[in-house]
Amino acid sequence: MSTNTTYLIRGAKPLGTEVTDILIHEGTIAALGAGAATHQLAAEATIIEAAGQIALPGMVDLHTHLREPGREDAETVETGTRAAALGGFTSVHAMANSNPVADTAGVVEQVWSLGKRSGWVDVRPVGAVTVGLAGERLSEIGAMADSRAAVRVFSDDGICVFDPLVMRRALEYVKAFDGVIAQHAQEPRLTEGAQMNEGEISAVLGLAGWPAVAEESIIARDVLLAEHVDSRLHICHVSTAGSVEIIRWAKSRGVKVTAEVTPHHLLLTDELVQSYDPVYKVNPPLRRQADVEALRAGLADGTIDIIGTDHAPHPSEAKECEWAAAAMGMTGLETALSVVQHTMIETGLISWADFARITSSAPAAIGRVADQGRELAVGEPANITLVDAEARWIVDPAAMATKGRNSPFKGLELPGKVTHVFFHGHPTVRDGKLDTPRITQES
Repeated sequence: MSTNTTYLIRGAKPLGTEVTDILIHEGTIAALGAGAATHQLAAEATIIEAAGQIALPGMVDLHTHLREPGREDAETVETGTRAAALGGFTSVHAMANSNPVADTAGVVEQVWSLGKRSGWVDVRPVGAVTVGLAGERLSEIGAMADSRAAVRVFSDDGICVFDPLVMRRALEYVKAFDGVIAQHAQEPRLTEGAQMNEGEISAVLGLAGWPAVAEESIIARDVLLAEHVDSRLHICHVSTAGSVEIIRWAKSRGVKVTAEVTPHHLLLTDELVQSYDPVYKVNPPLRRQADVEALRAGLADGTIDIIGTDHAPHPSEAKECEWAAAAMGMTGLETALSVVQHTMIETGLISWADFARITSSAPAAIGRVADQGRELAVGEPANITLVDAEARWIVDPAAMATKGRNSPFKGLELPGKVTHVFFHGHPTVRDGKLDTPRITQES
């Protein structure tokens, strides 16, 4: 492994605009533009040729399932963060539904330490809202916030915090340290046994439906609770047109609500369930084309703030079975950039600058991650992703770094390829392949 800490990126296009050079030295952007190549440090730099490539701030995912501890058969922090780096990410938030659940300072510190040791990306643990995700008693929220992991995002994701009193208390609690509750919006009584989106296709297939109102009713309740206690609320994986409208209304009232959409909900619809291929089984379910269009519009106009991958790897046996017995979830870290480029940039709905906002600066701000999501400017941390936007590639789950092979995009041709990733100035990805992890004293 090279010990050089100085790199000169030549010919890149920050946020897709004018061509410039970027000089990195000891983890920081030392120079930008014409002066970068003639800077006194440039003589010792390793040259990265990036003619025509898009330079972006490293991507930040607020919603990743790394499965460790307890489900290492599905994913580990090591394999999940390798996948994240290859996908262009420099920071991910690890959801709490591990085994044991991340509902104590001890478990979140374990996940945090595993992330430090892996060195591929910054790993921020998400703390559970309730003990054991049971929805009954608040977890050790304060202790997790005060731990070395400094948790600021709390979620029972995979399960809705359905009790309004528990939800209110959680929203009140996190105000003390500027935390946020990330809600999995799913009314449990309306979704018992649900297998897919409730609609014409579920009726034809004879599968129990997951109605849109089950998501929308929880969002409506929770934005009112957040307004009442004046606290921050984040809505995970928004999937319906009605949800977009409720969030838009709440923001117009000044409610402190943010929301995310997954790449798969921006592209795929419940039509695919007719194949009975469990790779398309996910929670919330794939919805109608009208919902897809509303989600894209909501992301474009700022109603939906960010992309969250909801990367959910499963062992093969959990997906290679009959539909009813299959686990819910899809992988997404290594395809997120390409799917968003395809659905949002190539359709003219957003620019590369908008892409940087929804995949980097906004999720970092929501998660209160101070050293991520920063603009590409002199003196800022060198968390940089280079993308060949003209490249095309065929999705092959078997070639991915994640343990999960449950990608719904298998066989699709997608645009955009991550070529290089710098994590605090260290090249974790070079020429589209993993290079070396960033080793620190904390590791």
